[in-house]
Amino acid sequence: MLWVLVASATSSALAQNTGGVSDAFLNRRREIQLENDRRRETDLPAAQQFRVDYGGWFDSYIFLFDDGRESSRTFRQNEVRLWSNFSADQGIHEGYLRLRATYTDFNYGDSFTRNEDDLDGPNLERGWYQLDIARLIRKYGETESPLELKLKVGRDLVQAGTGYAIMIPLDAVTIQAEIAKFETTFTIGKTPASTENIDRSRPVADHSARNFFIIEEKYKGFDKHTPFVYYAWQNDSTREDPPDFLQEYKYDSHYIGFGSTGELVKNLRYSTEWVIERGESYGHERFLHSDDIKAWGFDNLLEYMFDHETKPTIAIEYMYGSGDPDRIDSPTNADGGNRNDHVDSSFVGFGFRDTGLALAPRLSNMHVWRLGGNFRPLPNVEVAKNLELGTDWFLYAKDRAGGAISDTLADRQSSYVGWEMDYYANYRVTSDLSFTVRYGVFFPGTAFSDQSNRTFLLTGLSWSF
Repeated sequence: MLWVLVASATSSALAQNTGGVSDAFLNRRREIQLENDRRRETDLPAAQQFRVDYGGWFDSYIFLFDDGRESSRTFRQNEVRLWSNFSADQGIHEGYLRLRATYTDFNYGDSFTRNEDDLDGPNLERGWYQLDIARLIRKYGETESPLELKLKVGRDLVQAGTGYAIMIPLDAVTIQAEIAKFETTFTIGKTPASTENIDRSRPVADHSARNFFIIEEKYKGFDKHTPFVYYAWQNDSTREDPPDFLQEYKYDSHYIGFGSTGELVKNLRYSTEWVIERGESYGHERFLHSDDIKAWGFDNLLEYMFDHETKPTIAIEYMYGSGDPDRIDSPTNADGGNRNDHVDSSFVGFGFRDTGLALAPRLSNMHVWRLGGNFRPLPNVEVAKNLELGTDWFLYAKDRAGGAISDTLADRQSSYVGWEMDYYANYRVTSDLSFTVRYGVFFPGTAFSDQSNRTFLLTGLSWSF
């Protein structure tokens, strides 16, 4: 069981032209979801003939925040998850199933939309089956082959490269082959219907129908480096609800990404990804003629782990997503988007990065610098040896001063967005019980008329079985 209580005061801005949920609000919820995934995913056993594991957890958290437009909002979310996995025939057959039911509730008048409370589910959150074809051939075909080959079918989180442009749950078929240290992964999939759209315009904001084609190549022959290159193409089939005959919302994009992960010298790890985006989009009040997407982005991370019993780590990261000066209302939406020309240079990806607790901007028309670190202060004290303290500091700037960012309160044509400091503590009390607290403050720059500081506070208790 997992129980999380979140109390926060944040800077979430309303989505432009929608009256809907803001990007910052969605990014924070997604960050919690991804962290829960990282903590709760169970490694599937492969050593036994047949094994079934199962469990579940309960999440309950509360947001209390000031978004710059309303003096305060209160939001509660309760989630129940049940999961099971199996492994059979020495790992030849593997599977995973996870169901989720979610109840959300705003205080009266606080909702971004007309729905103040909603019950969603139970829904299939993850569910897949994987066949290890190479193991099957070796065991029953009694032959050795240098080729590793796996087939995976179902709903799971799909990632290309380091996840900068593509990290999204898909209903997909994935084939992965490895020979001579070259690993090739081919994925065809589509978004579940309930997927939140990258375009927050009202007719398409709360649903998404996108088809993905992804092929990635990794080389695993180096001891300390894993270079990769991928091509990802997505076709937008989302229908407008209600129809808007004077505005087209399709966003068809493809991405060429390349980079590497590994270790430069002892204890100094790195990650880099560069992405070129091309495709077609529609600008503001356009339905007959599409725009050409010509955008790009990248992420570079260095992380150093000291040889000390307190396990100190420092990290520096630079994230970039190109912008368009003609997108003066939104960096991602069709309604309120590109105008004046037919070239859309705003980078819009389907990936994820931590861009701060309080501002949490989308990586479109943004430069983001991050400096952070963490350590375990009491490694020799039994009751506190698993206590981790950390901090992250962010500096934000626009790529194009006249263009919009995902926070619509950045209403001035200035490049300086502001800076933020975040602090956190994670404490694993037992193997099943952990506690976390996080606090962030955003200090607006000259891109904001409103210079009020914005804060975010999260506390959480997690109990799993």
